[in-house]
Amino acid sequence: MGFKSFFKNLFKKKKNEPKRALKTGIVFSGGGVRGLAYIGVMKALQEAGIEFDMTAGTSIGSFVAAMYAAGISVDEMEKKALTIKQKDFHNAKFFVLPSKTDKFEKIVSEMLEGFNFDNLKKPLCVVAVDIKTGKEEHIKSGNLVKAIAGSCAVPGVFNPVEFGEKRLVDGGLLNNIPADALREMGADIVVSLDINPNRGYGTNSTKIVDLLKASLRVLMTSNAVNGYIHSDYIIKIDLNDFSQLKISDTKELIKRGYEGTKKVLPEIIEALNKEEADKNIKRVSKKLFAIRKQSDKLDKMTKSLSRKEKWEYIQIGKKSRKEKEDIEV
Repeated sequence: MGFKSFFKNLFKKKKNEPKRALKTGIVFSGGGVRGLAYIGVMKALQEAGIEFDMTAGTSIGSFVAAMYAAGISVDEMEKKALTIKQKDFHNAKFFVLPSKTDKFEKIVSEMLEGFNFDNLKKPLCVVAVDIKTGKEEHIKSGNLVKAIAGSCAVPGVFNPVEFGEKRLVDGGLLNNIPADALREMGADIVVSLDINPNRGYGTNSTKIVDLLKASLRVLMTSNAVNGYIHSDYIIKIDLNDFSQLKISDTKELIKRGYEGTKKVLPEIIEALNKEEADKNIKRVSKKLFAIRKQSDKLDKMTKSLSRKEKWEYIQIGKKSRKEKEDIEV
């Protein structure tokens, strides 16, 4: 067989090969106790026969994502959710005082008994922030219960959680809709859940708790954009009339999640039925990952500089910015 025939047959073989099945992922965003609505979301998806290959979550979303990855039934989740009271997860006498996560960890342990990252049925990424370094952490190994507790540790509500050498707090501070985590894990199509689509509103109150909540909302507005960029479809469920910190009507939250998802099932199915991954999203994702990599390298490099070298580095940066401004003018 000549070279021409060989390459011709090789090309034909590749052309006739079946396409690789696209990997799908679902992202559960943060949102405090509003996350109980996710039970209704999963019920609607289950009824439609929709399954995902992998999952990621921030804050309460990490707990729901872990239960989904473990294969916990929706009925079991709902049964447990309807029994949870405020006192079951917060230790402090007054809710405005930070509490240990012990009680919350007990709830997580009961629901995920026997499970850890290595024996889940689907790959999982728990997103948290290491308050020591201020860096976002994508956790895929280690103590599952502690990782979830750390991701849910809202500053001012819970104390940080020790996780090896890290001290974890709420992942929503830096990444409230961690769709990029699933892109890193190889997902071709990502569907994300946003239970706070109208975030960012302020407050007229001068109370410390109200100011803290408003500050967190404003902070999370900018990082939520990242989740929208990396997602093929966003399921938006407006739960603004529910508190993020206090359990009120669990049944209604679950109902809202169910009904909100049922309404948009055709759009979800359309997003999942793509024959190939969205090239624009993949291109933007690659650029953002490259920027983050360069930023991490820069951080490591500047940490090793002496005080004098850091000063010189800052001056060089100022000079280059000035030159750029002069050129643009």
